[in-house]
Amino acid sequence: MPIKYIELEINYQLADVDAVVKELLKHLKSKTILFYGDMGVGKTTFIKGLVKELGSTDEVSSPTFSIVNEYELKNDKIFHFDLYRIKSLEEAYNFGIEDYLDSDHWVLIEWPEHIIPILNNHFDILNFELNSETSRKLTIKN
Repeated sequence: MPIKYIELEINYQLADVDAVVKELLKHLKSKTILFYGDMGVGKTTFIKGLVKELGSTDEVSSPTFSIVNEYELKNDKIFHFDLYRIKSLEEAYNFGIEDYLDSDHWVLIEWPEHIIPILNNHFDILNFELNSETSRKLTIKN
């Protein structure tokens, strides 16, 4: 039986990221979220708002060079991945990606293309597109 996705589209101004994050949280089906979109479209900015809304006071930055950043919540953790620099699934295995995916914590993944073969069916997909310099289109699939 094919997987049936529910899709929601939100067009928003960059100044409204916090309100969009609150709306997004009402629609998530999983704590694993895959972030798609071109470089510079605002994925990390959106993640900053999401981490804040989930209750973390940690400083959020792109883990481009470290591959993963960890943020603390009161009773949970958030793992924020930027897989832009990895070249293969083997590299992901080398840093233990499966341990993160199998955890009960939040897993936010930018550039998830290389690990699609090892993902289970329990994730949400966020796709970001540029509408204008100050406006984005977010498509949510779960």
